[in-house]
Amino acid sequence: MTGLFLSRLTLSYFRSHKRAVIECDHRPVAIYGPNGAGKTNILEAISLLSPGRGLRRSSALDMTRRPEALGWKLSAHLHSLGQVHEVEVWSENGAARQTRIDGKAVPQTGLGRIARVLWLIPSMDRLWIEGAEGRRRFLDRVTLSFLPDHAEQSLNYEKAMRERNRLLKDMVREPSWYLALEQQLAETGAAIHANRLAALQALTDAQEQAETVFPTASLSLICDMPTSADDLRKALADNRMRDLSAGRTLIGPHRADLEGVYTAKNVPARDCSTGEQKALLVSLILANARALASDFGAAPVLLLDEVAAHLDAGRRAALYDEISALGAQAWMTGTEHDLFDTLGARTQMLEVTEIDGQSTARMQP
Repeated sequence: MTGLFLSRLTLSYFRSHKRAVIECDHRPVAIYGPNGAGKTNILEAISLLSPGRGLRRSSALDMTRRPEALGWKLSAHLHSLGQVHEVEVWSENGAARQTRIDGKAVPQTGLGRIARVLWLIPSMDRLWIEGAEGRRRFLDRVTLSFLPDHAEQSLNYEKAMRERNRLLKDMVREPSWYLALEQQLAETGAAIHANRLAALQALTDAQEQAETVFPTASLSLICDMPTSADDLRKALADNRMRDLSAGRTLIGPHRADLEGVYTAKNVPARDCSTGEQKALLVSLILANARALASDFGAAPVLLLDEVAAHLDAGRRAALYDEISALGAQAWMTGTEHDLFDTLGARTQMLEVTEIDGQSTARMQP
């Protein structure tokens, strides 16, 4: 197989799993079991095989199985474009995550060279009706899937902005203190904006070219800022007095928002029904996956938490068909085995149960 998939995943003292060893093939994995058994914990573990904070955005300490352990470790055999990599991710005593690929220590961003992981989880259902921060985070995850360097640019931008905001709160007025920080903000901010626009264009193209039963969304980036680094640097300097009054930076990509419109109905996503909003999200994740299959050379690993239970039978079957057509290894959770029946031999079943506070994961024959 030349795609992207996991053939082995080991969890040690991770959340509810004291030790779990999951061996599988390239097909989608349907994870079923009662609520609270530890199904989502498996998805979270897989999400840590990509850059970023994972699907729950939790601290390393929160992921530790306590009180019996001081840390946790994940290891995986990751098949990527015809090569097999051994990936290890771990944390000790709540410290920052560490990563090794094929025995060599790498930064988290190094995972972007060999893996692409996308997810859809219940907390994302409120994407269109909550604050802009969640939509920026969603857009940046999409952007990161295409451009792994986007993570480093975002980190550098946030670091420079924190330093500038500290100066603003301290009412520092001397321009020389700001020049280097504003130059870095301008360079990274312009790059972040350009990256986001490129990602949105890739999503738009993928939606237009696809045959799907899911509704498409017209997406636009709302961001009142100059788009070139030189113009952004000048705007930051010109806005310094206003920012001093506010005690924070008021211009830049950290103020952006993502707007979505249900294309066929010309209705803003925020005004759509709950079911329509869910279908739009599924459509965007599938569009992202299709675009990555072309861009990266393989469909990404998909993590779909409780998605089957919130779709009617027709759309559920359509989702499974699209996943199969993509050739993606999708890890899907649900409380009932029957939710995945229409997948038939196209999937492999993983039962997760809990006994005395410890999760057990067992592949079904």
